[in-house]
Amino acid sequence: DITGDMPISEAVKAYIKERYAKPGAVFLGTIHRLDRPVSGVVVFARTSKALTRMNKLFQEKAIQKTYWAITDTRPNPLEGHLTHYLIKDTQINKAKAFDRPSNRNKNAKKSELTYALKAGLAGHHLLEVHPLTGRPHQIRVQLSKIGCPIRGDVKYGHPSPNVDGSIHLHCREMSFIHPVKKVPVVITAEPPNESIWNLFDLT
Repeated sequence: DITGDMPISEAVKAYIKERYAKPGAVFLGTIHRLDRPVSGVVVFARTSKALTRMNKLFQEKAIQKTYWAITDTRPNPLEGHLTHYLIKDTQINKAKAFDRPSNRNKNAKKSELTYALKAGLAGHHLLEVHPLTGRPHQIRVQLSKIGCPIRGDVKYGHPSPNVDGSIHLHCREMSFIHPVKKVPVVITAEPPNESIWNLFDLT
């Protein structure tokens, strides 16, 4: 992209090629991706068969995801189930949330999540979020819609950016039943080692 940074997919391909001494091109399918400023769990498939199986789990809503978000505003109520209707403007790469469908937004996609306040400290509030649908920018725009923009997310209403361009949204965990072995799989990622995240006891 315009930053000149190597995409994470290319770094993973290079690792696979070296780790498994793969000749020629390396297959890599993206199972779970994140917005650029978001941290956390990213999942790839090394084979097309694995990609197909995992995509099927997503279609069946058989994969659970847990995100952590830090906001300056305390949510009211402290926990809830949000339902909005989202339209993505691809020209500016930004979504807009509506409370209900109408003729003006008939192409909007229903978007749902649950959230709960985990902790509050020094004017920062840690929310645990479980998206029930997988819309682009869903957590960012839905939290902003209830007056709780994510810290650093100027695109969705936070007043100031983070110095490094990140936002305080982190995919903490992804869990599912292995499509072949039929055993539980839980993938976790620690949040960045950064001053605001480090305010909270996240063990």
